[in-house]
Amino acid sequence: MNTKNRLVFLQVPESLGGRLVSAEHDHESGHDHGEAFTIDPGIPIPVELPGETEAAGKNPLEDLSWEMILAGMLRVLAAPADYGEAQSPGRIGYYRRFILAVKPEIPQEFTGAAVLKAKNGDYTGALEILDMLRGLTPHAPRVLLNRALALEARAASLEREAGAEYAGINAEATGAYEELLALEPPFPDGFFNAGFFYMKGRDYELARDCFSRYLSLVRLPAGAASSAATIEKQARAEALLKEIERNNLDDGMFRDAYDKVREGREEEGLEQIRDFLERHPSVWNGWFLLGWALRRLERWEDGANAFRQALKLAGDTSTDPAGASNVCDIRNELAICLMETGDLAGARKELETALGEEPENIKIISNLGVLALRRDRRDEAAGFFRTVLEIEPEDPLARQYLASLGGA
Repeated sequence: MNTKNRLVFLQVPESLGGRLVSAEHDHESGHDHGEAFTIDPGIPIPVELPGETEAAGKNPLEDLSWEMILAGMLRVLAAPADYGEAQSPGRIGYYRRFILAVKPEIPQEFTGAAVLKAKNGDYTGALEILDMLRGLTPHAPRVLLNRALALEARAASLEREAGAEYAGINAEATGAYEELLALEPPFPDGFFNAGFFYMKGRDYELARDCFSRYLSLVRLPAGAASSAATIEKQARAEALLKEIERNNLDDGMFRDAYDKVREGREEEGLEQIRDFLERHPSVWNGWFLLGWALRRLERWEDGANAFRQALKLAGDTSTDPAGASNVCDIRNELAICLMETGDLAGARKELETALGEEPENIKIISNLGVLALRRDRRDEAAGFFRTVLEIEPEDPLARQYLASLGGA
């Protein structure tokens, strides 16, 4: 018997060979709900043992349950490379069929649990479940989409730190979307959501390609009717394509400038941003990027002026990848510059205006906490950071600030 990460691989008795397995048996009809499946005694079964079983030195067969068997199989499917021989294609396929025979509704149940965890900010738990589902149904479009969305949200929660963890998770999210876009047949919603992901990363060329591909996939012949949801998505994709084209955001210079600033080469990026603005002076995105570079260089006054120009040009109707107002992002950045110049009242006005439009934007709430600290209002600051953690329980900056306040 081999052990690995609280798993044991048990040999099935020969006497069980050939029996059909199902955890759901309808006693009235005499039928199993699961798909017909034959046990192979030659294939060991992974079982996840509860901690108390190991601690007490119990025989793992004493309290063996379907839940322990399915949990063990799902853990192997999530990371087969961690379990030696268990990663062989034949073994993996056997475990998949076994699980779906015993509990055919598990994909729906796990999807619901993962979505709920992600909504509650438990991205670690959501991704653990989605990795299991990905192992169970490796090419299921909705599973791959939910995983990409969870990784994207996890990266967004770390974005303010802009450290190695953020870079790693964002790279995983990029890989998840690439996997989604490579599906055959193509999955329209994958292209739609990937378009927003790339827009958020200022890769407008890829965003343009994704939205164009989405529209080509959902466009129906004349006279055919689309669902209301599809019609709404088509309208959003078309509007964003027009915005990209109208503002020349697919200009390679813009993307290159953004990458330079993001990578810490602000001075190099500034040259390209200014070149872009000379050709496209009315594009708010260019002024925002200019302000971002200047803010990172701690040129607070210049950064504030660039953000004011971006705010003037953006108007109230411009929308970001999440469908919320870009104006909130501009106001948030402007507030940071104003704080550093000592204009605390002006910073508070910008943040409160932005919060009115996006009441659950953790960047804005967190900066209101920072502003409260600047004004030596520790209890008020702690309240803002607690609010951040209610929305985003894994937010590291809010935890750090609360710890520095003594958990006040």
